[in-house]
Amino acid sequence: MESCRDFIDLLGPDVSSSVFILLDNPTDLMSVSAVSRSWRRFVIANRFCKVLCFRMCPEVSNLRHVVEACPAPTSEAGSSSCAEWENLEREHRVYSYLSHSIASVVRKRDCIFGTIHASSTDNFPIESIEHTLVPSNKVGVRPSYWSSEGQSDPEVPETLTYRLLSKLCVVNEILIQPFEAYFQPENPIYSAKTVRFRMGHSRLPLETSIGIQGEASADNNYEWTYISPEFRMLQENTLQSFKLPRPAVCVGGILQIELLGRVQVQQTDGLYYICVCHVKALGHSLKTQHFDIDFIKASREMVLTWQPEAEDCSSDDSEASGISSWPSSMRRTAMAQLYFERFLGAAEGASDDELLL
Repeated sequence: MESCRDFIDLLGPDVSSSVFILLDNPTDLMSVSAVSRSWRRFVIANRFCKVLCFRMCPEVSNLRHVVEACPAPTSEAGSSSCAEWENLEREHRVYSYLSHSIASVVRKRDCIFGTIHASSTDNFPIESIEHTLVPSNKVGVRPSYWSSEGQSDPEVPETLTYRLLSKLCVVNEILIQPFEAYFQPENPIYSAKTVRFRMGHSRLPLETSIGIQGEASADNNYEWTYISPEFRMLQENTLQSFKLPRPAVCVGGILQIELLGRVQVQQTDGLYYICVCHVKALGHSLKTQHFDIDFIKASREMVLTWQPEAEDCSSDDSEASGISSWPSSMRRTAMAQLYFERFLGAAEGASDDELLL
């Protein structure tokens, strides 16, 4: 029987790293780490799962430490005495599962848990931000919407700030419906010109930031880890979809909607207003994937905690993707050849600088 060659030894660590770094799917990376024990060691030692996770969602790079609530038993001989290797294995498990959870296709739901504040409100509480969580432009016979204060300058922006379901949520798109004032002449629609979205965490205690206007709601009380591009809003009475360029991880559970520019004047006072009927943030919570974060206020660092299910904790030498046993030698060889042919082909023609990542 022909002996199997280890492509990592054949190509060397530098070229092999340049090939592995081309993998942009968490499932592919976990598959190559299951080819053999030497490949698994190579993936872990070079932190490829962590690099891929940060490349997929740069906002999670603010997570400085990872904690595994139920560490898996170490599979490498003698590694129990090596703290550095144990840390690498822990990072590998946590970031592989995190990147898989971010990229996984799940049923999207509204991730908004509640409101925090609006930058201004015309008539509180009958036109408060709370009404934007009602999926209708009426509650009984009363109109349901949020309205800003009137401004003579159409460029004055407004913000609506919400708390999401958990401190770690993947957000794919935001839905916003401008309000059509059906009780005013000609049914004007008080939309914004453009919208932009910020995600992050509050620097204040949660009980301080919720429902407080003024100083406690100032932008400098938030740490934004993600800021979207601007999107044009139509002056139409529809639930408009603003799909983000990529799934974004909201680290901290705070979503802020920036409403930039005003287009509609109210006839009675000649001032510009922005009014919103309904808001949704579609995505999924990573809390259901057993992830949570804690904030170290003294250093402004964030700690990522993974709490895998009990059955996951008891599995020996298993990967986060669910692989629990090594493939046969023939399958290992086939997988190795497949991946190297695919990604060496993708790298063909790249310059030396592009390959030396």
